[in-house]
Amino acid sequence: MKKEEKQTIEIMDTTLRDGEQMQNVSYTPEEKLTISKILLTEVKVDRLEVTSARVSEGEKKSVLKMLDWAKEVDLVDRFEILGFVDKGKSVDWAKLVGIKRINLLTKGSLKHCTEQLKKTPEQHTQDIRETILYATDKGIDVNIYLEDFSNGIKTSPDYVYYLIDFLLTLPVKRIMLPDTLGIFNPFETYDYVSAVVNKYPKMHFDFHSHNDYGLGTANAMAAVKAGVKGVHVTVNGMGERAGNSPLDEVVASIKDFLPVSFNIDEKKLHKISSYVEMFSGIRMANNKPIYGKNVFTQTAGIHADGDKKGSLYGNKLLPKRFDRKRKYALGKLSGKANLEMSLKELSIELTEEEKKILLQKIIELGDKKEVVTTEDLPYLISDIFETPEDIPFKLLHCSINSTYELKSVAAVQCAYQDKTVDAYASGDGGYNAFMNALQQILTQFDIPVPQLLDYEVTIPPGGKTDALVQAAISWKVQQKKDHSTIITTRGVNSDQNMAAIEATVKMINMIIS
Repeated sequence: MKKEEKQTIEIMDTTLRDGEQMQNVSYTPEEKLTISKILLTEVKVDRLEVTSARVSEGEKKSVLKMLDWAKEVDLVDRFEILGFVDKGKSVDWAKLVGIKRINLLTKGSLKHCTEQLKKTPEQHTQDIRETILYATDKGIDVNIYLEDFSNGIKTSPDYVYYLIDFLLTLPVKRIMLPDTLGIFNPFETYDYVSAVVNKYPKMHFDFHSHNDYGLGTANAMAAVKAGVKGVHVTVNGMGERAGNSPLDEVVASIKDFLPVSFNIDEKKLHKISSYVEMFSGIRMANNKPIYGKNVFTQTAGIHADGDKKGSLYGNKLLPKRFDRKRKYALGKLSGKANLEMSLKELSIELTEEEKKILLQKIIELGDKKEVVTTEDLPYLISDIFETPEDIPFKLLHCSINSTYELKSVAAVQCAYQDKTVDAYASGDGGYNAFMNALQQILTQFDIPVPQLLDYEVTIPPGGKTDALVQAAISWKVQQKKDHSTIITTRGVNSDQNMAAIEATVKMINMIIS
């Protein structure tokens, strides 16, 4: 028997229309063009809803820019705009910018029809008919939004069915069922949507969910199970109030739990989420499913050990599926397996004793609420194994106080040759204040102060504010009257000043040894 093919579900992305209704979010024409290019040619969504008709001259400019590109690559038919029952004004605007399909916003509940429009159902359907026929005459396809469908099907089902019966007499491509206020739960979604789909089996229905209860993805899944042929999403769940159903979560969840498929390239989902995060300025939580920075990071040592022994803690959401990598967090909860997996990724080999010392240092940092990333490891290894345990010159205490528009002040205490010395000094910045205090101490110990030649600060890739900092400082050391040498010392700390101070103390011990 021939295996039955999975039904392919359409994805209509409305990041640039519904998603832009999120507070404080607005995209430039260039940003909209970039987002539309990635969504259509890389992520491969089926359709894009990019704006509302007649919104502003800026939106008109954005649409024209996107469609100029779409004409070059023959993708104009993938673009859609939200239109209104306004007897041709939205259609004329669509025609002007070159759009070939409008998503007509009609009232999907009797309450919206009678109280917002102040019209009878018969009056509203007559206006809809006039707009649809006008669009058809202009060569523009029409999909229909039943705004407030979820309330309508609950409180005025006769009106909803009356409206759908009427729409079936007109040239309508799709009827779209929005949970406009995010009031559905998955059980209601399945029941109500099933009733509509089963009553009109030949019509193409889409489902449009909002995330007010955090159920947007679950409701989209229930709607697909109920028989809709398309779902609406936004990248990163952008949208008004709590937002819309997130593109990546909807695709991954429905694909893994229902016998359907999509045209989406999952390896590009992370890229589009990154671009939208950057352009919108709305940062995603680290634990956001699929895209979050932490979702493919194992923290507990037992989980890393399970991965090492055969993906014992894996599921279908493998990082390579989304073109990402598994990470192993290093902190007080991590164990030897976390460290070994991270070292393997960096191709660093250590002895068992060195691993033990390194892991203990990582645990100590974890107790201070400091996180060590895989990228931090080379710095930490260098700091631990290049520094001897028994050093003659010791920094016992250092306090630096920096105040806006005032000089920094440092209090320093050092020990050398069984003698402890304190010093206080100010300076142009924390490290300068420290060096001025240190010079006082070194003078008392008759230790020469080398000339600082170069000061380089680096952090691991990613640029996190809590990353370990490596300060590499080059010094000119006068060995004899006519001979000098250059040495470089390094310090590693989550605080930039302390990293430089550690490098400086290492330098002092090198020149007195």
